[in-house]
Amino acid sequence: MYTVLVVCIIIVIVVLLLAVITTSKAYTYKHTVDSLDDNPYMNQEDNQKELNQEQKKA
Repeated sequence: MYTVLVVCIIIVIVVLLLAVITTSKAYTYKHTVDSLDDNPYMNQEDNQKELNQEQKKA
C-alpha cells in the first residue's frame, strides 16, 4: 500500500515540476506585435472606406 502512495506522490511531483518549468518558459518568451502599417486588414479597411466615400460622391 505504501508503494502505491509513494508512486502517486512521485507522479504528482513530476507533473508539478513540469507545469512550473513550462510556465516559467512561457513567461520568458518575448511576444511581438506587428505595426499597424504592416497589417493588411487595416489597409483593406482604409481602401473600403475610400471606395465608399467615392461612391457617395458619384
